[in-house]
Amino acid sequence: MKKILVTGGAGFIGAHLILRLLAGKEPVQIVNLDNLNDYYDPSLKEHRLGLIERRLAEHPEQRYTFVKGSIADKALVEKLFAENGFDIVVNLAAQAGVRYSIENPDVYMEANVMGFFNILEACRHHLVEHLVYASSSSVYGGNKKIPFSTDDRVDNPVSLYAATKKSNELMAHCYSKLYDIPTTGLRFFTVYGPAGRPDMAAFGFTDKLVRGETIQIFNYGNCRRDFTYVDDIVEGILRVMAKAPSRQIGEDGLPVPPYAVYNIGGGRPENLLDFVQILQEELVRAGILPADYDFEAHKQLAPMQPGDVPVTYCDASALERDFGFVPKVTLREGLRKFAEWYKEYYG
Repeated sequence: MKKILVTGGAGFIGAHLILRLLAGKEPVQIVNLDNLNDYYDPSLKEHRLGLIERRLAEHPEQRYTFVKGSIADKALVEKLFAENGFDIVVNLAAQAGVRYSIENPDVYMEANVMGFFNILEACRHHLVEHLVYASSSSVYGGNKKIPFSTDDRVDNPVSLYAATKKSNELMAHCYSKLYDIPTTGLRFFTVYGPAGRPDMAAFGFTDKLVRGETIQIFNYGNCRRDFTYVDDIVEGILRVMAKAPSRQIGEDGLPVPPYAVYNIGGGRPENLLDFVQILQEELVRAGILPADYDFEAHKQLAPMQPGDVPVTYCDASALERDFGFVPKVTLREGLRKFAEWYKEYYG
């Protein structure tokens, strides 16, 4: 029975990952560490935890524990590692959001830097098999070369959030080198889907349209995003979890750090105006908005926001090469599933 720590397991990606692990054929013992902060409505996090409890009831052979707390609490992190002897750690806990980081830098340093440091230290002292952690497509900053490849330089972040995620990759490399800890970073590209984050486009746009408010489409609609459905993200994480970077000897005869970084993205950048068009069609189809809803009256083209970039475009060929995985869910399929969930959740 693999012992797995998932941090941020009441979050969007973390909860979906735990749901898949509980439904898997392999027996697992999962500890879910999440502080349930109020960056967005905590009731949505409680909803996800409820989904996990229902899934657990369907799979009584699995073991699961929820712990309310922060990865920035070093004593708590050390206690959990000492008591559980984790085999695999999946660190998804972080303060998310590009724009929020401009006004609230302190929480990013606490969660994304000090919190990640605490996880690395615990992995160091308790000899885990594999640390998988969330990075972000934001690390590519204003890179002009597309698609974004993990071989590209990422030295020019345009937000503090991006800088903290790049720091995670640097810290992980250092710990892999110094302490022989296998680590894999995953750069996620614009994740969406059921029970998603309200600050992301699909959810945020829908909330505003339902309330009759105007949605802002930044850079006057000249933005493209590599939207990735959450089930594809989870499938990628599961495959990566099962295969830690190997320990090797380099050409110079010295050990090569067991360290890797991969992109996970759809590889199909969508124009934001096309995204909005598909979303509104699926909201009408699901009965969330009436067929005669005046969408044009509720759309406003706006300038680029600080910290944003015009294009995200993923080169995920390394993930396909090493794990045989290619995201499969199309934007319309994903937005349809999101709209159906939204309809059910809000009634």
